[in-house]
Formats: sequence, C-alpha cells, structure tokens
Amino acid sequence: MQQPSSADIELGALPVVDRDGYRAVAAWIARDPDNETFIYRRFDQLSARNLLYLQSELLELERRLERLDAETAKSADIELKDSARRWEIFSKNAENRVEERDRMNLIFEIRAKIKEYHKALVLQSQVAKLNRPSSRVVETFRIWFDGGKRKNGGPKPDPVLGGQAKYILDKEQDLAALKTPADDDFLSRFLQDHWPVTSRHPGDHRDRTGHYQERHVVWTVAIISTIIAAVLLVGAIAGLYVEQRPKARLGMIAAFTAAFALSVILLTNARRSEVFAGTAAYAAVLVVFVSGNLAGTGATGSQGSNGSNV
Repeated sequence: MQQPSSADIELGALPVVDRDGYRAVAAWIARDPDNETFIYRRFDQLSARNLLYLQSELLELERRLERLDAETAKSADIELKDSARRWEIFSKNAENRVEERDRMNLIFEIRAKIKEYHKALVLQSQVAKLNRPSSRVVETFRIWFDGGKRKNGGPKPDPVLGGQAKYILDKEQDLAALKTPADDDFLSRFLQDHWPVTSRHPGDHRDRTGHYQERHVVWTVAIISTIIAAVLLVGAIAGLYVEQRPKARLGMIAAFTAAFALSVILLTNARRSEVFAGTAAYAAVLVVFVSGNLAGTGATGSQGSNGSNV
C-alpha cells in the first residue's frame, strides 16, 4: 500500500462517493491484498487497568485465605485441623460446618478469579507482541478515513465513522497491526514507500490509495541482495588477487569487510550477533584467500630464484 500523492488528496475535483460508515471502512480495510490495513486499537491503558483490578481482587482473596489459615492454626477444633490436612474430610465437612463451607466457597472464588487473571495475562502477552503499523500505512488510512483535505484551506469532510469511533487513529502509539510485512529491513521499507507500480480501486474515485503486491517487493529485495552479495565476494577476491602490495590488501580487506557488514544491516533483518558472526566469517574468507595467495606467490618466487642460481 502506498500513500496518495498530494494531488490525489485534494477533493475538489473528485466526485463524491457515498462512504456509508462501517461498511465502507470494512471494505477499504479488506481491499489491501497484503492486509496491512488491519489496524486496530490495543487499548493498552485499559488492559493494564483491568489487570491491576484483577490483581487487586486476588490480593484480597489471598489475604482472606491467609486469615482463615491463621484462625485454623490457633483453633483447638480437631475437625477443623483435620480439614486443613485432608481434602476428603474438608469436602465432607464443608457440607455441614460453617467454617469449612466458608473456606470452600473462598477456594472456588479464588479458582475462578485466578483463571480469569491468568487468561488475561496470556492474552495481554500476545497482544503486546503485535507490531505497530508503519507510519506509511497509518497516514494512508488517516487520509482516506478523514476524507483528505479541501482546496483553498476549506473545511475537511466528516470522517467515515461518527461518535467516539472517529478518533480511532488519534493515538498512533496505541495501534496494533494484525499483519506487518515479512521483511522489515531498510531496503524493503524504502521500496514499500516508493514502489512505482500500483493499482487503485476502480469503483471508488474518492479512494486514491495505491496498492502493490508484497511479493514483488520481496523478489526485488532478493535479487538486489543476491547481486550485492556476489559483488562483495567475487569483487573482493578479484581485487585481492590483482593487488599484490600487502598494505593495500590490508586496506581492501578492511573496506570490503565494512561494506559487507553495512549490507547485512541494510538488506536483512539480522540481529546484532548475526551481523558480527557473518562479518567475521566473511573477513576470515578474505584473510584465508590472501594468506594462501601470498604463500603461493612466495613459493613461486623461491623456485624461480633457485632456478636462476642453478
């Protein structure tokens, strides 16, 4: 998906199309072939507050259970102490004795609440792993959602949705993308922002959003990466083979190693440790090649010298 150009978002010359609320928004979201437009609020503040409430409820239930345990420890009631040691006696006494019944009800309440709390924790941990949408997608969504801008500084049309729903894009830090591009390296992001071949929805003249296939960007990045990798390896070997001066070779190894590390950072999603490992392996290949080449040259020169002496 690409943003509309500045000329596209001027609405004066475009025919007005019925943008009928939720149906129009859902249709626009589903229009992107790569589903980058599936953007929704995370409600991080509400989620954190809900977890705090559940946590506080459990803390209170825990305090009540500890108080009952303390009362049981101080009690001289043999039946009550047996209930604290054996589940069979506890469950039987809970049917007839008030103390055990209160404890049993508290245990059931804790069981239900802690299940709700743990479920909320797991769900929130999954939500927290969702990536934020790129600024490109958010800005494109906002331009369409708000209707662009009028010529000559006129008022903007109302958003597609009304009520509180018209503010769904205002808190950009609270947005979550259900699907983000597989590759998030510098080159992929650059091509996504400037991809020249786009398609537009023919049925909505007001929607000037351009769409592209993510696989086209992936293929292009793969081809460019392959070419650069071949150039860095074959070019380095050829240059080191031609150059015979040791100091010049040392400088070439440093330059090619730095270029390789930079290409890994810009063209891949490699982590820092992977960048160091790959760069070290690349430098080792060049050093081994130079060492073998120097040894071969030295051996050849030695044989030639011996031959002349003879």
